[in-house]
Amino acid sequence: MKKTIYLDNAATTKPAPEVVEAMLPYLTENYGNPSSVYGLAGASKEAITQARETIAGVLGADTKEIYFTGSGTEADNWALIGAYEAYKDKGNHIITTKIEHHAVLHTCEYLEKKRKAKITYLDVDENGIVDLEQLQKAITPETILISVMYANNEIGTIQPIREIGMIAREHGILFHTDAVQAFGQLPIDVNADNIDMLSSSAHKINGPKGIGFLYIRKGVKIRSFIHGGAQERKRRAGTENVAGIVGYGCAAKRAADTMQERGEREKGLRDHLIRRIMKEIPYVRLNGDPVRRLPNNVNVSLQFIEGESLLIMMDMEGICVSSGSACTSGSLDPSHVLLAIGLPHEIAHGSLRFSLGEDTTREELDYVVDKLKGIVEHLRAMSPLYEDFIKKGKKA
Repeated sequence: MKKTIYLDNAATTKPAPEVVEAMLPYLTENYGNPSSVYGLAGASKEAITQARETIAGVLGADTKEIYFTGSGTEADNWALIGAYEAYKDKGNHIITTKIEHHAVLHTCEYLEKKRKAKITYLDVDENGIVDLEQLQKAITPETILISVMYANNEIGTIQPIREIGMIAREHGILFHTDAVQAFGQLPIDVNADNIDMLSSSAHKINGPKGIGFLYIRKGVKIRSFIHGGAQERKRRAGTENVAGIVGYGCAAKRAADTMQERGEREKGLRDHLIRRIMKEIPYVRLNGDPVRRLPNNVNVSLQFIEGESLLIMMDMEGICVSSGSACTSGSLDPSHVLLAIGLPHEIAHGSLRFSLGEDTTREELDYVVDKLKGIVEHLRAMSPLYEDFIKKGKKA
């Protein structure tokens, strides 16, 4: 059996052993409901408090500003819908970008169709970066919320978050950022970055699936998202996922403690992978900003090839990669992110995303490039488009 080389950490990560160990007592002996009053319940309640304090500390936030959710997607939905409902008497205009995760884009579509919101979708440049002048021009007296992701999940581009937050603050507009890919990978200070709301998810940083959080700055009005109980200070009802919350707290501390060293290591591996691919495989484009990108992200488009065929053949070699967001992996449409940065459909279709993890080695990446070269050569040999391209080149 071939060894599996996992390079899809942007989709999910392997739970760290210490995270699993921290969770286990809350799946066995410490099973009390935190809302109850006896001692068994108190252990669960205290564990939640400690995890909330840990996560708040990583962000420079107050513990009362952290609200646990079932996922990053729920946190995005809550931020947009909850803020819109709370501030719609002031205005109905929201500004976002064309490269947001679908958790934001689909929620904006819902608000447009069902709640009479007006949404501005900002363009990005060829590297996926928002133009701050365009953002300024898009603001109207009706603008109540700006939502721009911290770092893109497909191409890894990091946005000028602090500057965007400053613009929002100057105009008295709420600023939300989807930081699902950034939390634990990049240093974030919600106060210095002028962030009012921030979404995150544990399974991106070696924590468990099914647990996220929404940071809500004190003083921000936001409607409750789930009704039926007094949990999360009456803002998000439902018995808490104690084990998941504990796991998130452990994963957050672990990510914060190793961030600098891990980030430098991943950058070195990332750049090595980019250099080899760009040098050794012809007709390849690097997607995303070459410098302002997540330390573990590599996204390339390989011309004259269908991404689905690439994925299948890479999988046959024991290599796990993706063509973009895990949430749209079943779609035959090209990535909306790649189209937004200007790629034509035929090139966007032949894209691969490699997202490295803490266990990724240089030897694994060299193996991946060696296999990729052979697969690309094989697939291009069967491509009529490539054959026509080569013939035209020889005639020229």
